[in-house]
Amino acid sequence: MIKNDLYLRALKGETVERPPVWMMRQAGRYLPEFIAIREKYDFFTRCRTPELASEITIQPIRRYGMDAAILFSDILVIPQAMNIDVEMKPNFGPYLPNPVRDQKGVDNVIVPDVHVELDYVMQAIKATKELLNDEIPLIGFAGSPWTILCYVVQGQGSKNFDKAKEFCFTNPIAAHQLLQKITDTTIAYLKAKVVAGVDAVQIFDSWGGMLSPTDYKEFSWQYIDQIIEALKDDAPVIAFGKGCWFALGDMAKSNAAALGIDWTCSAQNARYLTGGNITLQGNFDPSRLLSPPSEIKKMVHQMINEFGKDKYIVNLGHGILPNIPLDNAKAFIDAVKEYK
Repeated sequence: MIKNDLYLRALKGETVERPPVWMMRQAGRYLPEFIAIREKYDFFTRCRTPELASEITIQPIRRYGMDAAILFSDILVIPQAMNIDVEMKPNFGPYLPNPVRDQKGVDNVIVPDVHVELDYVMQAIKATKELLNDEIPLIGFAGSPWTILCYVVQGQGSKNFDKAKEFCFTNPIAAHQLLQKITDTTIAYLKAKVVAGVDAVQIFDSWGGMLSPTDYKEFSWQYIDQIIEALKDDAPVIAFGKGCWFALGDMAKSNAAALGIDWTCSAQNARYLTGGNITLQGNFDPSRLLSPPSEIKKMVHQMINEFGKDKYIVNLGHGILPNIPLDNAKAFIDAVKEYK
């Protein structure tokens, strides 16, 4: 049994003494102990070495004592396993030298055996569970099929993912085949993660907000929903669509255990759009962690009051930024722990 199960209880909608707290990207680049590892090992070496991935996962827990850990990994390990080259270039980000832009490209994409191609992730989970010693839950994650497609077709990050959208709108049959392959791989991957020991899974739809509400249903949400349906009996599933407030009504009707909210949607609107019954997670603006610690604490308490302490998980509205002072991250976590 997990000693601090606040996060899991909040996912079930149980009454809690205070809401649980963790931060997206908490295992990462704002921590000096992470930077020390980064200087020695390149990005995918860190992802593929279970001892490194587990150590990075635990670093923020040691420092701040969050109520949940999230496994250090990357959403792009999935396309790598699917026979797509992915590089991580310093000061540039993801780079895919051979983007998929036609039927032939889609045909070359495989649905891999995740137990072989992504075994290093499962080993990292086991190593992390050992270090956590059942103190807090461990979260596993994957990118949404649409978000993965964005990178696979665009070939790199983008402000508008114009090539990805062009592919979907001019070649929808091939696009849906690619989305289904990604979905099938993601389901197998997340199921394997649960077997390896994660207590919950989160789907990151980082680029869902690039789509219109109609296109979102067609090219993103239906695939996320397939993943939720496949995983719902195995572990709680959290769906986070950045910029997807327009889809919250549909998302709330799914079997997701919780929905992530970004900072552009107020607590009041999020509760209203989701019908008030589902657990919500979010939605502090990551840049607001640059405010003075005393102000951060006030804002966090106000945020909890607006969402309500139950059916709520305190988090940021997206990943923590690399330039956040350590004391400010601490103020965010401490504010939740001090909440009465």
